[in-house]
Amino acid sequence: MAGFVDQAQLHARAGDGGAGAVSWRREAHVDRGGPDGGDGGHGGDVWLVASVNQSSLLGFRDHPFRRATDGGHGSGQKKHGARGKDIIVPVPVGTVVRDAEGAVQCDLSGDGDRFLIAEGGQGGRGNARFLSNRRRAPAFAEQGEKGQERWLDMELKLMADVALVGFPNAGKSTLISTVSAAKPKIADYPFTTLVPHLGVVRVGGTRDGTEFVMADIPGLVEGAAAGKGLGDRFLRHIERARVLVVLLDLDPVAVHTPADQLRILLGELGDYQAELLERPRLIVGSKQDLSPETRVSGSDAEGDAQADPDSADPAAPESGPVECDLLLSAATGAGVQTLVDRLAVLVQEVRAAAAVEATGAIVIHRPVPEGVDVQRLSPGAWRVVGRVAERAVAFSDLNDVGALDEAVKRLRRLGVDRALARAGVRDGDEVTVGSMTFIWGDG
Repeated sequence: MAGFVDQAQLHARAGDGGAGAVSWRREAHVDRGGPDGGDGGHGGDVWLVASVNQSSLLGFRDHPFRRATDGGHGSGQKKHGARGKDIIVPVPVGTVVRDAEGAVQCDLSGDGDRFLIAEGGQGGRGNARFLSNRRRAPAFAEQGEKGQERWLDMELKLMADVALVGFPNAGKSTLISTVSAAKPKIADYPFTTLVPHLGVVRVGGTRDGTEFVMADIPGLVEGAAAGKGLGDRFLRHIERARVLVVLLDLDPVAVHTPADQLRILLGELGDYQAELLERPRLIVGSKQDLSPETRVSGSDAEGDAQADPDSADPAAPESGPVECDLLLSAATGAGVQTLVDRLAVLVQEVRAAAAVEATGAIVIHRPVPEGVDVQRLSPGAWRVVGRVAERAVAFSDLNDVGALDEAVKRLRRLGVDRALARAGVRDGDEVTVGSMTFIWGDG
């Protein structure tokens, strides 16, 4: 997986809304034609869409900017401006989006899941929309609203059926290259794998067989859950795996004994996320050709071993024998097919259980609508913030009496006067809402 990137930033800029027009009907033989200014078009939105065709956030590393187009301006004869075009931004399934403060905005965990990351500005209404019995000649229109602009952090948590967990140089890369078409870098030293690798494994025929995705997670070390050796980044990719394979290095010259490896690995999984210890798992002894005396749990024969997720005790002693669910040697091929067959059964069982709970519907995420907030800038100075409040005063000419009257009515309907009173505003204080600044006082 060359060029794999699992963390990136995104700058999303939605389109601005078009301005409404101030126009008057002017035709021959039409006396005193009324207002006919059209509305501005809405700005385009920016959507994130989870896609199985994306496998990395590499495309955002050097080019994080995504922008939708602006809406067109209105014109005379009640012609409305064109709506800005939305932009669809594909991201890998399993992408988690956070705002600048670190709060999770959405988790795109299913193919087709969508998130409205930046909403386009509303188009301004033309002066024809403000015609009424009391206002026969409105000489004002609304300005277009600015589109949302946001910086967000994205991180990818791989969606794999099986995750290979083990110490560096335990044989994970060799195994995944043996059972799939994945071609990770393989060498006889720790931390050869610096990024996860995915491989598709097929068991059985084309029509009646089973396919599952196996992930080669970079080797964990003691203290990984606390961030040692980039372990916290590696552990993130284990969260969504349906089945875990804990690979123990049986090489007699390995730094840790198999029992120590099992104790440390399960301890790190539990420290990172306790739920991981409840996942279906197989304890597999790797490099059997280097340690032929190691036995599988409950049997002398490898093929008779029964998968028991609870056969390994997380609090195993630091030294001593450890029983495995099965043994294999990727170098000689011994035990590899047995492992693949048993994983296929486990994956099918977990998938069936998940299908019962899943609705299968595509999830559409939208940000929570903003309210109105009052901020104190300094003694005697206040600002009202919020898209709805700023939209209420977005007129082309606030010096126009009709426009000012409409803005005041809108602010009252939003409860801005009550919010200011609760915040402690006093007569003579200066209040700013969008582009409008006024002096607070009775009436």
